Amino acid sequence: MQTILTYLNFDPDYFLMNLIPVITALLVSLFLGFVIHFVYSRTFKGVVYNHSFSVSLALMTILTTVITLAISSNIALSLGMVGALSIVRYRAAIKDPMDLLFLFWAVTTGITTGARVYYLALIATLIVILALIYINRFDPKTKTYIIIVHYSGDEIDNELGRILRDRSYQIQSKTVRSGGTELTAEIRVSNDNLSFIDKIKGLAAVTDVTLVQYNGHYSA
Repeated sequence: MQTILTYLNFDPDYFLMNLIPVITALLVSLFLGFVIHFVYSRTFKGVVYNHSFSVSLALMTILTTVITLAISSNIALSLGMVGALSIVRYRAAIKDPMDLLFLFWAVTTGITTGARVYYLALIATLIVILALIYINRFDPKTKTYIIIVHYSGDEIDNELGRILRDRSYQIQSKTVRSGGTELTAEIRVSNDNLSFIDKIKGLAAVTDVTLVQYNGHYSA
């Protein structure tokens, strides 16, 4: 074995000197990746929480660190890796802008960690966490909802308008069928005051009322 290592010009001291920084970078990226995963799971406000996406944030941080380490060690390898990555096509659609923010956070953390600028990665992570905490403390008092009303006849149109007139609303669609009418409107509600739903449901011609919160996507 010693003969083989000598033939390959293997230097244990040089190997350890280069291995320790690599392991340190991977451990730091692993820690920060799980921090991003934890923050995402705690601050998620979308429709359906996707656990696999949350886990992928931690793994993406580590893989980005590996790529950055490889690129920084060899210029020829970096050019080949850039060419290889350029042919990859990502088909997953990012519907929530906050998901895109967390993806960019994971990639940025992986790059800074792979470049061994640990203090920058730690400071950026701390600032992002503080910003998210500060923003989430201030929940807007006025929220936008989509209201869907099914009713029969046209006699209650004026009554519906009178009930909704007290709030800022805009009719999105009105579908008239032989069995009844479907009215869809965007309405703004302050301080979660949803008492108007009972007034609408109390109308004799109303079959049912559906209220869905809307903030760029539908969330029940």
